[in-house]
Amino acid sequence: MDMRNTTLDDTLARAVEDGSLPFVVAMTGDAAGPRWAGSAGDIAPDALFRIYSMTKAIGALAATILVDRGQLALDTPVAQILPEWDDLPLLAGWDGDRPVLRRPRRQATIRHLATHRSGLEYDMWNADVKRYAKVAGVPRAGSGQLAALAGHPLTFEPGTRWGYGISTDWLGRVVEAVDGRRIDAFCRDEILGPLGMHDTLFELGESAGRLAPAYRRQADGGFEALDLAPPSQPGFYGMGHALYSTASDYMRFLRMVLNGGVLDGRRLLSAGAMRAFCADQMEGVPMTPLRSVMPWMTEDLDLFPGVRASHSLAFLRIEEDIPGRRSAGSLGWAGVCNTHYWIDPARDLAAVFMTQCLPFIEPGVRGAYDRFEQAVYAGI
Repeated sequence: MDMRNTTLDDTLARAVEDGSLPFVVAMTGDAAGPRWAGSAGDIAPDALFRIYSMTKAIGALAATILVDRGQLALDTPVAQILPEWDDLPLLAGWDGDRPVLRRPRRQATIRHLATHRSGLEYDMWNADVKRYAKVAGVPRAGSGQLAALAGHPLTFEPGTRWGYGISTDWLGRVVEAVDGRRIDAFCRDEILGPLGMHDTLFELGESAGRLAPAYRRQADGGFEALDLAPPSQPGFYGMGHALYSTASDYMRFLRMVLNGGVLDGRRLLSAGAMRAFCADQMEGVPMTPLRSVMPWMTEDLDLFPGVRASHSLAFLRIEEDIPGRRSAGSLGWAGVCNTHYWIDPARDLAAVFMTQCLPFIEPGVRGAYDRFEQAVYAGI
């Protein structure tokens, strides 16, 4: 297959030349295989990236595999599997500097975890979570400490709204409790191995030399080096953030979705389970923009203003065609260090776009990613 596409190559090159990105590796594919791959800047095409929240779709797949096997149900209360869930308080407000805590009135379910309606929100999106963590001495989820799960409060009643946070970390713990294997072993045995994703790793090990450098945008528009990575050998592997991967490896995962749960003859999900995996699972709850309270880490997040969106068990779903871009029913998400992907089943298309810099979705990265997507569709 001819993998050349000078328009896409030039789009990446310009994004690095004009300072929008420090470097980039990108790829497109369809159900049959990769269609194009390119890179720009000082980066190897097979570099390993900190994919952070791109880990979430793999964690959601792990849980959906158990649902498909009849070992787990989406409406099972989380506390029925992990009794410690019932110890989480709901942060109802503040009495001066003292947090006001109460018991939630509603039960969180596995479906709530998968769709980020459990009541858990990241500190970067919720000032009360950030404040509570400081007062109560709760470590961040990315620390890999179990205390980060046990000490993290709910900020709304489960099921009542969308709030992006550490739900998938808890979902990984559910998989461990139901299956008996640690989540890294489950993923290697049931997902990464069968899909041939041999460069998708919980620990870098001998591959550490292939890790892409990370950067932070400076006030003058340039980039400064940043020491950033998930912790090695943590107390728990958080399925919200723990993985490293490559563009080509992650493309294999996306192609499995395009193929309805199978890749190269290996079926991971039944056709019915794959439909549920990709369908709107929000039960009428709307998606809402995210407002940053940590501008050094992330900008506000409203990827498609005015476009109706929902959430499946694993992905953000776009429910309307976007002219010149992805189709209704398209799926996608990203990692905080600006690794991005989307899947467009209507056009039999998947794409990966990876760099390593903060803040998340800052204007330079957002513009480069938008131009890449537009160039992909212009070439179809």
